[in-house]
Amino acid sequence: MTKLKGIKELIREEDGMGTVEIILIIVVLVGLVIIFKGRITEIVENLFDKITTQTDSV
Repeated sequence: MTKLKGIKELIREEDGMGTVEIILIIVVLVGLVIIFKGRITEIVENLFDKITTQTDSV
């Protein structure tokens, strides 16, 4: 009975998984930013241009 309980606890233990998952998410996000850097810059510039022109009309 104690062996089965020990195995169940071992399976449920996920102490290091959170860190690995966060690192993988960061790596994917950085990769996407590098790949789409030009497009992201263009979108942000367009947004700021629209904000500027709309605030001038107010």
